[in-house]
Amino acid sequence: MTLSLMCLPYAGGGAGVFRPWQNQPDLPFRVVPVQLPGRDEWFVQDPCTTMADAARVCAGQIREAADTGPFAVFGHSFGALLAYETVRLLAAEGAPLPEHLVVSGAAAPDVDRPRMDGAALDDDAFVARLRGLVGYDHEAWHEPELRELLLPALRADLAVQDAYVPSPGPPLPMPLTVLRGTGDDLVRHEDAARWAEYAASGAHVVDMPGGHMYFTEDWPLLWKTLGTLLADHG
Repeated sequence: MTLSLMCLPYAGGGAGVFRPWQNQPDLPFRVVPVQLPGRDEWFVQDPCTTMADAARVCAGQIREAADTGPFAVFGHSFGALLAYETVRLLAAEGAPLPEHLVVSGAAAPDVDRPRMDGAALDDDAFVARLRGLVGYDHEAWHEPELRELLLPALRADLAVQDAYVPSPGPPLPMPLTVLRGTGDDLVRHEDAARWAEYAASGAHVVDMPGGHMYFTEDWPLLWKTLGTLLADHG
């Protein structure tokens, strides 16, 4: 049976980030984009205000999509923390667990992160701060109408991340892999490696070319990397 890859987006993103992946005919896994309120077809819904709420939304979709088949979970940046908390929730509920958790572009949950404190910033200052932290620019941030549509979800996700404090819990039982851009100035290699404390069998860090948003730069390489990681768990 083909393994399903449940994909959780970065801050401000939605399931639409991953839908182009579903059009790739040769991927060795089935791509299942996971949606969050406040974006795409759920645009009219209020965004989640806590990591726990977001994890509940994601866990419900993953349980339904996985059914009885094998699956893995992937998340990038904010989505990596959300993926971790979602898998913890599945474990706490006694639900089927993923064969593999792949976290990308994120330091371990207990590592201090730069705060956005977006509530104190107007849109221009917020975007400038984000651009400076992440080292990434998006054309939509320069279009007032698009920015007005996209920023509420982005602000909400980063406020959730600012407030996030991981609670104690047992290490995860499944393999855990960390992907990190070699030029990521936001996530140090040693902080990514600390994910090893969150899995019973440790964690493996895989370096990817690019910065924090390497994720957007070379999808074929990412698909190949994910395919190799998941090959033993399908």
